[in-house]
Amino acid sequence: MAAAAFALGALALSGIGSVRAQEMPKTVAEALALEQADRLPLTDFYATPKNLAATKPGDLLRKESFGGYSLPQGATAVRILYHSLDATGRDVATSGVVLIPAGTPPPQGWPVIAWAHGTSGVARLCAPSAMKDVYYGAEGLMPMVAAGFAVVATDYHGLGTEGLHQYVNKVAQAHDVVYSIPAAHKAVPNLNPKWVVDGHSQGGLAAWGVAEAQHDLKDPNYLGAVSVAGAAREGDFFNHLGNTPGVGFYLAFMAAGIHARYPEFKPRDLVSDSVLAHYADVTTKGCFYYGYATYAALPSGTLLRPQWEKIAAIHQFFEGNAQGDKPIGGPMFVIAGEADQTVPIDAVRAAVKLMCAKKQPVRFHSYPGLDHDPTMENSTPEQLEWIRDRFAGKAAESNCAGNAS
Repeated sequence: MAAAAFALGALALSGIGSVRAQEMPKTVAEALALEQADRLPLTDFYATPKNLAATKPGDLLRKESFGGYSLPQGATAVRILYHSLDATGRDVATSGVVLIPAGTPPPQGWPVIAWAHGTSGVARLCAPSAMKDVYYGAEGLMPMVAAGFAVVATDYHGLGTEGLHQYVNKVAQAHDVVYSIPAAHKAVPNLNPKWVVDGHSQGGLAAWGVAEAQHDLKDPNYLGAVSVAGAAREGDFFNHLGNTPGVGFYLAFMAAGIHARYPEFKPRDLVSDSVLAHYADVTTKGCFYYGYATYAALPSGTLLRPQWEKIAAIHQFFEGNAQGDKPIGGPMFVIAGEADQTVPIDAVRAAVKLMCAKKQPVRFHSYPGLDHDPTMENSTPEQLEWIRDRFAGKAAESNCAGNAS
């Protein structure tokens, strides 16, 4: 697993909306109350249509205008259900929402950002489009809308829609992003055909996957990718989770994601009985807060099953999420925080340096003193500047020669 590389999916404990680490719930009851306050009902809109097999990836299956979100003044929203593919190429229905800025669109239509969100959970009820703040709220997402971009925000398959969520899976989440774009154009008028992808954490992995996919897809309207705090190369990642206080719930989420991709894998092959005791609940009945509160008190060093390293499906999972070793289509902007306690800066640098060695068009910028979520918040203006340059037709510059500092 020395070359394992993958996005860690908003592992910072401030990963939901505008809540900070010091405001994380102290009890399961408090966590459930926080999630319930933000939750919207999963209506029949999210059900898989019976005619899915008669459609193709990117087809719009259903749409509805929705006014229940906390959006910038004058902005509107249209939910979409569309045909996508999972990691194995199986047809699935995926939900999402298109956020439309206030005012009159430019002559060429609203410029489009395909948004790839960080970890919300693995249960069906954890879809961002079924949350009042669309999950990220003020952390990057709404500033993009306020800046005049139409944001196409996929939920990822299995969040909102029926079926298991293939959590932190580069191929599955990249499919969901790519196929959300044609569906959004069918649902919403006045969208610019040009688009970029921007993702944080789990979404950083998705953005990286989109960039790799575009090497072969060669969509002429694709302009590039922004990946924020989204890559890490750590062979001992699970040991890190198992021995770091407060993040044990990610082991349950990761076990669910591996099982969703490789059904032969059993969660008990990875996690201890103390984690398994609550596994069914945290993967079906709650989301980020619920998982955190459920496992926060478990002693570090007791969460992993002995000899988990021998499980073949785990190695396959990491190998499938490897980053930096494949060519990309279009330019890429990678951002990370030098004080990130979730995605270590050295690991991000390693992935970028691998891309530089292969002469890929990548730019890297690190932020001194910033942890995981603050990196997303503080870098949003720079992200938007880079994105505006792509829409303006400016050439993207690589800083590989400067050692990506």
